[in-house]
Amino acid sequence: MDKDREKRLAGEDIKKLLISFSIPSIVGMLVNALYNIVDRVFIGKIPETGNLAITGIGLTFPIVTILLAFGMLVGVGAGATVSIRLGQKKKDDAEKILGNAVSLIIIINIILTILGLIFAKPILELLGASDKTVGYALDYIRIILFGSVFNNLAFGLNNLIRAEGNPKISMITMLFGAGLNTILDPIFIFVFNMGIKGAALATIISQIGSAVWVLWYYFRGSSMLKIRRKNLKLKPHIIKAIFAIGMSPFAMQLVASVVSAISNRALSRYGGDTAVGAMTVISSVSMIFLMPIFGINQGAQPIIGYNYGAENYKRVKDTLKFAIIGATAICLLGFASIQLFPGTIIRFFNNDPDLIVIGTKGLRTYLFMLPIIGFQIISANFFQCIGKAKKAIFLSMTRQVIFLIPLLIILPKLMELNGVWYAGPIADFVSSLMTGLFLIYEIKHLNHKHNEQMDRVIME
Repeated sequence: MDKDREKRLAGEDIKKLLISFSIPSIVGMLVNALYNIVDRVFIGKIPETGNLAITGIGLTFPIVTILLAFGMLVGVGAGATVSIRLGQKKKDDAEKILGNAVSLIIIINIILTILGLIFAKPILELLGASDKTVGYALDYIRIILFGSVFNNLAFGLNNLIRAEGNPKISMITMLFGAGLNTILDPIFIFVFNMGIKGAALATIISQIGSAVWVLWYYFRGSSMLKIRRKNLKLKPHIIKAIFAIGMSPFAMQLVASVVSAISNRALSRYGGDTAVGAMTVISSVSMIFLMPIFGINQGAQPIIGYNYGAENYKRVKDTLKFAIIGATAICLLGFASIQLFPGTIIRFFNNDPDLIVIGTKGLRTYLFMLPIIGFQIISANFFQCIGKAKKAIFLSMTRQVIFLIPLLIILPKLMELNGVWYAGPIADFVSSLMTGLFLIYEIKHLNHKHNEQMDRVIME
C-alpha cells in the first residue's frame, strides 16, 4: 500500500476518514441504483403499457439478483481479502487476488449468461409471470443477460479499487455508467420507440462503459495494484479465500432472489399483476435509502479490514460505531419520508390509481422497521470485514431464510395480501435483535484483545 493511503487508514481521524471513504461510495451506490430506478421510472411512463412493463421488470428481479450475487461473491470477497493483505504488508498476495478475481468474474458470468438465455422463459413462468407480463419480462432480461459480465466486472473491480484506498475512482466509475444510462434511457425508449427493450439496451451499454473504465484504471491508470497476466491463472487457495468471505453477501443476494420469487408468487395470487408492480416500486424506494447504507459499508470495509489486520482494535470499534450512527440517521430520514408522503412517491413511478392505492399501503407497512435496518446491515457486514465469514453468513441469512421466507409462506395464507406486507417488518425486527446479541459478544472479545495489547505495552 502506498505510504499516504497507509498513513490515512492507520492514523487519520476516524470520523473524517469514514466520511471521506463513505461519501464516494454512497454516491456510487446511489448512482448504481439508478440503473434500475431510472429504467422503472421511464418504463412506467410508457403510454398504456407502463403498468404491465413495470410488473415485467419486477418479475426479472430474482434473476438480476442472482447475477449480482455472483458479482458480490467474487468482488466483495476479493475486496475484503485484499484489504487484510494490504494491512499485513503483503502487496504481491493482494495482486494475485486481483488477478484471480478478474478471471473468476469472466468465467462465472459467461456460464450464467448461457444458462439464463436457455432457461429464461420457464424461470419467469415459475416466478409468477402471467400471459400479459411474460413478454415484457423476456424482452428485458434477455438483453440484460448479455451485459452481466461487464456489469460484474465493473462492480467487482470497484470493490478492489475501494480496498486499495481509492474510493473516488470507484465513484467516478458508477457516475459514468449511471449517467450514461440516464441519458440513453429516454432516447432508446421514446425517441427510438424501443420500449422496455430500449431500457435494457441502454443499461448494458452503460455497463460496458463502466467495465472499460475500471479495466483501463488497472492496466493504464494510477492504481496501486496492477492486473498482471501471470496472476490471471486461477489458484485454488486464492479462490477459497475469496469465496470464504464473499459467501456472506453471495448467500444474502441468493436468498434475496428466493424471497423475491416467493413474494412475487404470493403477490400475484392475492393482488394480481398490480400488486407485483407495487412491490417493484417498493423495492425501488427501498434501494434509494438502503444503497447509502451499503455505501457506508463499503467505506468502512477497508478501514476496518486494514486496522483489524494491523491489530488496531480501537480504530476498528470506532469505525463500527460511527458507521452505525450514520446508517441509522439515513434510515430515520427514509422512514419519515415514506410515512409522510407515500402517495407522492408512488406517483413518481406510475399514476395508475390501483397501483397507488395498493402501493401506498405496502410501502408504509413493508418498510415500517426501516429505522433499525441500518444497524442490522452495518453490524452483519462488520463480521465480514474482520474475516469471520461464518458469523457474517449466518447473520445475513437470519432475516431472509430463518424469518422472512417462512413468514411469506405462512402469513399470506392467513391475511392474504396484508400477509406479504407484514412479513417484512416482523423479519427486520427479530433479525436486528439477534444481530445485536452477536455484536455485543464480538465487541467484548475485541475489548479483551485490546486490553491484552495494553498489558503487553506496560510490561515492555
